[in-house]
Amino acid sequence: MSISRRIATLGLGLAASFGVSLAAHAQARELTVASSATYAPFAFENKDKQIVGFDIDIINAIAKQQNFKIKVVNTPWSGIFAALNNGDVDLVISGVTINDKRRQSYDFSAPYFAAHQLIAVAKGSTVASLKDLAGKKIAVVNASTADDVASREFGKTNANIRRFESTPLIISELAGGGVDAAIGDNGVIAYRVSQNAALKTVEDPSFPEEGFGIVVKKGDKALQDKLNAGLAAVRADGSYGEIYKKWFAKEYKGR
Repeated sequence: MSISRRIATLGLGLAASFGVSLAAHAQARELTVASSATYAPFAFENKDKQIVGFDIDIINAIAKQQNFKIKVVNTPWSGIFAALNNGDVDLVISGVTINDKRRQSYDFSAPYFAAHQLIAVAKGSTVASLKDLAGKKIAVVNASTADDVASREFGKTNANIRRFESTPLIISELAGGGVDAAIGDNGVIAYRVSQNAALKTVEDPSFPEEGFGIVVKKGDKALQDKLNAGLAAVRADGSYGEIYKKWFAKEYKGR
């Protein structure tokens, strides 16, 4: 072999080795995940102050399938999107409803949970639909889908819409008689109401079906593709169904 060919071969070998090294380094990078841990059973702190829940198990299962490391950071809902915008976190999983408004600013994974809005009221309430809440005091989480729903129906500046920072706060306000109803995502509202015998839930057929998605920065297609591939894998291998049953105490019957 000529000297020039040897140099070329050595160069290719070094380049390949360098490429593998870079790929391994990139693969080993830990991704920071934001989740607001006030959203049981999706994300909340257990007695040991660990963040647990359906969302946490799902993102861990996806990470395992796609062979990347994650660190979950408890991030208040009010600042969760700013943390993503600022680069403090790489992705958000926190019961975030996919909608057209949010799609303008962020990219989403495929839906990982089918959801809709649900009304919580006192056991003796005669409220049977959203429209029955006209003139009544309503608690919602600030800037949530429920906030959008109530604002469209009753007016964004309506003084009867009371905005809070978390679902536990809106349920607490309802239980204490400070409001007549609370509106939020079905999974978390049903979970909270199940823990309070004085409350009940009300389904309104007019509420559309929605989907929760994992949020990434606009244009981060590489991460979006990894999340989608991982989600498809955990659905296919049965682990999604196991996680669903663990947190909702029933069999998953979706697609």
